[in-house]
Amino acid sequence: MHRVRTEHKTQTRAIRLRAEMTDAEKKLWRNLRGRQLDARQFRKQVPIGNYVVDFCCLKAQLIVEVDGGQHDAQSAQDEHRTRWLNSQGYRVIRFWNNEVLQNIDGVLQEISRILALPPLRGVTDPHPNPPPNRGRE
Repeated sequence: MHRVRTEHKTQTRAIRLRAEMTDAEKKLWRNLRGRQLDARQFRKQVPIGNYVVDFCCLKAQLIVEVDGGQHDAQSAQDEHRTRWLNSQGYRVIRFWNNEVLQNIDGVLQEISRILALPPLRGVTDPHPNPPPNRGRE
């Protein structure tokens, strides 16, 4: 019963997030939908476990996250989430909103590069442009 309730809540959150995409998410989606990138099918706001990921190519087991400033404050939560998603066989890559808005071609090239790699199980990929450490190790 608890699992059904959790799945329903996650699905409801995914539906809400699809309707409330950020400008950066909308811009990236315009370039991913309809198999525009390497003829790969991406889905947006995909429920996986208790999480909703921004974009996912299920066949390549690739998750693309677009992060705003709030993610700097919740980096420990994001790391836990990424480890869990990796344990499920997904590779997770992250881009900052400003990267997507100001350099969509570079973002698409990086996604295409990652798509060309064989799927990996249980390996954490770092953010392609990690934020400053700000004193954290």
